[in-house]
Amino acid sequence: MSDVWIKDEDGPKVFTAGRLAWGAAAGEARRCRGFRPDDEDEWVADEPCSCYNCRYRRWTAQSFTCQKS
Repeated sequence: MSDVWIKDEDGPKVFTAGRLAWGAAAGEARRCRGFRPDDEDEWVADEPCSCYNCRYRRWTAQSFTCQKS
């Protein structure tokens, strides 16, 4: 797991770079075996392969969590 993620013992991974780390989110998605694109109407990033466009992403106030184990 890269240094942009933290994980609670029983919770999902939290993306620590926040909502505006476009490059980091795209890079993480390219390395992720679990990445699956969400419906296009849910995309927020221009680059299709981005954690910001993943179906397992759940937004939080500061960032998002990854629901994929």
